[in-house]
Amino acid sequence: MVEHAITLKEASIGYDGRSVLSGLNLTLPQGASLALVGSNGSGKSTLLKTLAGLLPTIKGSVEILGDKPGRQPLRISYHCQFHPNSFLLPLQSIDVVRMARFPVRGLLGRFTKEDENIVRESLAYMNALELSEKPVNALSGGQKQRVFLSHTLARKADLLLLDEPTAGLDVYGAELYEKLILRLKHEGKTLLVATHSIREASQCDYVLLLASRVVAFGTPAQVMTPANLLDTFGLVAQFSGTDLLIMDNHYRSDHA
Repeated sequence: MVEHAITLKEASIGYDGRSVLSGLNLTLPQGASLALVGSNGSGKSTLLKTLAGLLPTIKGSVEILGDKPGRQPLRISYHCQFHPNSFLLPLQSIDVVRMARFPVRGLLGRFTKEDENIVRESLAYMNALELSEKPVNALSGGQKQRVFLSHTLARKADLLLLDEPTAGLDVYGAELYEKLILRLKHEGKTLLVATHSIREASQCDYVLLLASRVVAFGTPAQVMTPANLLDTFGLVAQFSGTDLLIMDNHYRSDHA
């Protein structure tokens, strides 16, 4: 039995041999949730792509579900941040969600009644069933995101890699997403979520703060301190529970 979902040992990751993040060391238990928090360009998407097997590890060791990245595609679902229009143009929404079942059946495999039920249940969970027959390129940004989240759910993966999953969602869509995350946690799924949201991060088991380097890794209470947030964003957050009250930059001059 694999004890850890993810293990990084002195890992360096990046593009074309150029490191974006280096010296990564962490372990994440199965069934845990991890928020990757940082500004644009901090390395969040690069790390998710590496774990998904889309980018090679530059240096060190990266294990995902006890194997190298890309070796267990049936157990991993990757929700990417951008979806090319050329790929989406001829597809209806239900076609996109059905594609989540292809790794299980194969491109030429027989699509079963169970697969169809999973697809429709996933669309219904994100209140996107009414969008089934609509071309994806005709949907609003929030509607597209609900369809792609339905795809992620329909994969029935053990580990989900989510890159900015709330981008473009309206208040209702964000509420559906929060319910989805609670459902996946209840089912024992392992979750990695790249986010700018301090509130969303505070609801995860662990947080990794990134600023083209590792600022801190640990539980939300350990990690999301004013000093660490200053290092990550150049801003300081004041909280009451999980509610964000103030963000300013006065901390720097007082604690230089």
